[in-house]
Amino acid sequence: MKKVLILSGSPRKGGNSDLLCDEFLRGAKEAGNDVEKIRVAEKKIGYCTGCYYCQKSCGVCAVKDDMAELLQKMIDADVIVFASPVYFYSVNAQLKTVIDRTVARWLEVKNKEFYYIVTCADEDRKAQERTIECFRGYAECVEGAVEKGIIYGTGVYQKGEIKGTSAMKDAYETGLSIN
Repeated sequence: MKKVLILSGSPRKGGNSDLLCDEFLRGAKEAGNDVEKIRVAEKKIGYCTGCYYCQKSCGVCAVKDDMAELLQKMIDADVIVFASPVYFYSVNAQLKTVIDRTVARWLEVKNKEFYYIVTCADEDRKAQERTIECFRGYAECVEGAVEKGIIYGTGVYQKGEIKGTSAMKDAYETGLSIN
């Protein structure tokens, strides 16, 4: 059994990437894993100010919000799933803020399996490359990181359009494969 943390960056509850997170969660739970999904938009997470207070205070951030708890969950997880809609060919602000705020204890986030979920209105997966590269850039900074899979939701714009697509099946089956 693995501890799986799904970070849904979608600002829309029930949005396309959020629905894929639910399917991933369903599969991962069925496989017997301990799974938690966090909707980042429902947490109070401020921006990193680059003050480096965290470097002088053993990883305690000067910004007092929900990030300390979320970062501990990232440290404790075996598997981290990043899910984001593509905004102007990149990761959305909600999830990027979380990634940036890990700086307080980033060296403690290690030996993780990473999965990425991306959705976009464009039919071409090429439109999702920069978002995936952003996730990979973070993973490159994580000691012992292993990329395990990517779920692509293309050609979806309106909330819920992902329903009935092959991406839903991919998300479920990818979650189910975690052991």
